[in-house]
Amino acid sequence: MKLLLFYAHSWWYKTASKSLQYMPDIEKEEHIEKTAVIFLHAELEDEKKDKGLLEKLVKNIKWIAGKFGTKNVVIHSFNHLSSSKASPEFSEQIIKDATAKLENSGYKVICTPFGYFNEFKIHVGGESLAKVFKEL
Repeated sequence: MKLLLFYAHSWWYKTASKSLQYMPDIEKEEHIEKTAVIFLHAELEDEKKDKGLLEKLVKNIKWIAGKFGTKNVVIHSFNHLSSSKASPEFSEQIIKDATAKLENSGYKVICTPFGYFNEFKIHVGGESLAKVFKEL
């Protein structure tokens, strides 16, 4: 799994078009301030990993959010960080599982609609930790 973790002063997105044609039609637009933004790329080999992968994912998200004192999180499926790709079903499920764990810990989580290309604006902080790459 590859992650780009950002601290963003603001995040806005709007659905643009489907990347998976079987997904339901969704038109959505959301905005959030002072948030950790996670670009997540699940790889094929992740499907063989145990539950520890989910725990590492959640731990990394909480880590970046904690560095900036926020409980706001955006998770965005971003299949452009590796040539290896997990199945859409696996990728969508790990995002759902991470969201549930974060919400159960008091985080506000926005997930961009899975299977969609999105238009977005991100105002990333200038601190060095506001931009982090992780490989799980």
